[in-house]
This record gives sequence, C-alpha cells and structure tokens, in this order.
Amino acid sequence: MLTASPKGSLLAADAPPVAPDRKTVVVRADPRTGKLVRKVVVAGPKGAAKIPSKEIRDLVDQTARKHDVDPLLVDSVIRVESNYDAGAISPKGAEGLMQLMPPTARMLGVNNSFDPQQNIEAGVKYLKYLQGVYKDDRLALAAYNAGPGAVGKYNRVPPYKETQNYVEQVGRRYLEARKSDQAKQPAPEAAAPTAPVEAQGVPAEQHPKLEYFVDANGRLFLRTTP
Repeated sequence: MLTASPKGSLLAADAPPVAPDRKTVVVRADPRTGKLVRKVVVAGPKGAAKIPSKEIRDLVDQTARKHDVDPLLVDSVIRVESNYDAGAISPKGAEGLMQLMPPTARMLGVNNSFDPQQNIEAGVKYLKYLQGVYKDDRLALAAYNAGPGAVGKYNRVPPYKETQNYVEQVGRRYLEARKSDQAKQPAPEAAAPTAPVEAQGVPAEQHPKLEYFVDANGRLFLRTTP
C-alpha cells in the first residue's frame, strides 16, 4: 500500500514496480455451435492489494445480504481462498476472489471469473446453495472446497488434509470476525429503575393486611386489620 511522503507526494523513484496484468487464454465450447472458442481474459496483477477496497467490501456485504448469507462468512471464505486477490489462479485452475472452478463458473453464468462482481455473485450463490443442501456450515464449506461428491461419499468432512485445513481456517477466521464484530457493538443500556409509585405522584393503593387466629375451640379464622 502506498503512503504519502512527508512532503505530501510520492516520488516516482520511491514507487515499487507495478506488476503487469496477466492474460489467460480460455478455450471453451460454444453451447450453440459446439465449436471451440478462444478467449483472452485479463486478470489483475497477482498479489494485488490484500486489503479490500471499500467498493469490494460493499460488494461482499450487499451480495451476501441479498442471498441471506452472513457477510462475515463470505469475507472469511474470500480471505482463505484468495486473500482478496481478484487475479488469483490456483494450481488446479480455480479463479478469482472466491476461486471458482471454470465448470462451476460456467454453470453459474459467469463470463469472466476475474470480474469481482461476477465472481462474488456466483460464489455467494453457490455457497448459499450448499448451505441449503447440508444444513451445516462445516459440510457446506467442505463441499465448496472438495466438491459435493466428496462430501456425499463420506457423509462428513472428507478425510483430505487440504479440505480439513480449509474448513478449520475458514471457521477460525469466521469465529474471530464474529467476536470482533460483537465487541464493536454498543453495550445495551441498563434499564432505569422504576421509581416507587409514591415518588411518581400517585398515591399507593392501600390493601388491608390479613392475619389468622385460633379461637377457644381450636378453629382457624382469617381476619383483616386496618
């Protein structure tokens, strides 16, 4: 992240070199003609700012709320998946902020996985779908990482080290984010004690007192006293 110099400007000589945009050649079959179509996709520079901009934070928050997913969970997934590198490409070919595999991206209607808006929209939609299928965030995260087939095969988090580490890392970040968010919330105000009725200017209602006594024959009686 660039910061201003004491003189109020950053000298060109002090600026770190900017990594060039990366171009990825994507070859896909046209769904109408069946012919292979070659497309060049420009990805952002690898290692792009890992502190998300306000626009990206707002995009995550708005998209998550639109699909009824906790924004803190989406943030945790993105941090583990790509650390907010919109141009990230994994060794297995997963792309963008939420590391969408090309077949999944196509299924979700994504044309460019390196476009933050398309990537986040598809990733959140897919995560919401998995939450609905498994009713368990751990299994949903495992399926997001290893695929629904792997979770279905074992009916639990698959015994893959990568997937187990992934679920643990996202879960830990999510828990820390929730604790941090709760700490920022203002403490609930204590309810003011209610003043006695007399202090409010309203005379207290007088009730007669009850007492019991036993007569000479051993019978029990109740009576009121002023």
